[in-house]
Amino acid sequence: MFALGIIGTGLLAVPVLAGSAAYAVTEMAGMAGSLDANPLSARLFYGTIAATTLAGASLSAIGIDPARALYWAAVVNGVLAAPLMVVMMLIARNPRAMGRLRISRQQLWSGWGATAVMAAATLLFFFFLVAGQV
Repeated sequence: MFALGIIGTGLLAVPVLAGSAAYAVTEMAGMAGSLDANPLSARLFYGTIAATTLAGASLSAIGIDPARALYWAAVVNGVLAAPLMVVMMLIARNPRAMGRLRISRQQLWSGWGATAVMAAATLLFFFFLVAGQV
């Protein structure tokens, strides 16, 4: 039953991840694209869905363990989280960027505290990685 749940979750994740990648690519390219669009008028969008689906499916064929790839993708996300949080905190407090919607002093302290915790967790990860315990 557990294995069926994991397989079902994976099957649900593939179209969601491929679709989100397609939205990101077309938005970055400044082109229109959506699941409502005709495939001939949104070639980049649907091409990205096809390419990412094939790339994900080919991981097993070329010998890459999907579970290990997911683990390292999570590691990269975790390592990038603290620097991204720093940038977000700087933007959230900037009156030019946020106008009257700037965060309060209490939110500022909470945000920097969460950023510090995330940075400490990243440093601990690297410490344990170097020590051979990861």
